[in-house]
Amino acid sequence: MYALSVFAIGFALGAIRILLLVPRLGDTASVSLETPVMLAVSWRMSRWSAKKHGLLTDTRGALSMGAIAAAVLMSAELATAVLCFNRTVAEYFAGFRSMAGAIGLAAQLCFASFPFLQATRNRIASSA
Repeated sequence: MYALSVFAIGFALGAIRILLLVPRLGDTASVSLETPVMLAVSWRMSRWSAKKHGLLTDTRGALSMGAIAAAVLMSAELATAVLCFNRTVAEYFAGFRSMAGAIGLAAQLCFASFPFLQATRNRIASSA
């Protein structure tokens, strides 16, 4: 649920970014504007999903949640790139070598770490 909800919101914001921002600002600036919004959305959705599944203080479960969510998100993005935008798998992965792609990949790593970071934070707060 975490990955698919973030993917859906990211797909909508990505469409806006590509249609409105990229022609005016370029790829890197556009991704730089979109990334903080997506990170905030990811943080909120991570907390909501962890709470729903009882993982707010379970660091091991939250680590698994983040890893599975990252795999689901990357698979959904790859499938979208191949099936909807006629990109090859090699082209999809080559996109991470650009500055905009590297920013996006860094954001995905943050996305994957959020459940664990939240569980760790909540665990520390509950033991204090």
